[in-house]
Amino acid sequence: MRFENPFAKVERLKRVKNRPAENQDQRVPPGQFVTNRFPVLHYGNTPYYATLDHWTMRVFGLVQKELSFSWTDILALPTKSQTVDIHCVTRWSKLDTTWTGIAWRDFLQLVDVKPEATHLMAHCEGNFTTNIALDVLDDDDTMLAYLYDGKPLEPDHGYPLRLLVPKKYFWKSAKWLRGLEFMVGDKPGFWEEAGYHMEGDPWREERFR
Repeated sequence: MRFENPFAKVERLKRVKNRPAENQDQRVPPGQFVTNRFPVLHYGNTPYYATLDHWTMRVFGLVQKELSFSWTDILALPTKSQTVDIHCVTRWSKLDTTWTGIAWRDFLQLVDVKPEATHLMAHCEGNFTTNIALDVLDDDDTMLAYLYDGKPLEPDHGYPLRLLVPKKYFWKSAKWLRGLEFMVGDKPGFWEEAGYHMEGDPWREERFR
């Protein structure tokens, strides 16, 4: 499949404030500390790609038609850039991070999701997975991101593509994304089976199950 980008330029979004209404006077969730670094936290080896010629991302599960996107397909999709704060379950927060990619709502226009679907399982290199509700993804600040601070993602931070869900702890922003599985009902992914919370809301400190 091939897509033409209808935007001549990247669409710049205003800064997204993804704080709940009761925390609008705060910026950092409870139990977090602010860092200027971008800590690297993962389990196992970092995937490396000599080329993306054979890279694909599969969209499957409760969809009318399964899809497969090549890297060329991904780069041809409408692109947006946004600045958000991110919060890791290991208690660091990084403010004013800028990401570029495909807004989730724009991407979903390409997918005919069956009405009974309620959740998504993100599938990543190394058989890593994480779950997230579709109503959480349906927001202005979620995207499939491939640039950070105007540059391609570093391998340790998810190159070439990651999910970005800044309102949740950062493990929900799955790195090295290779598949999106639409599901009915919720079930734990790799990290949740390892003891992480099913929801991962930093404002409620939903760190572990």
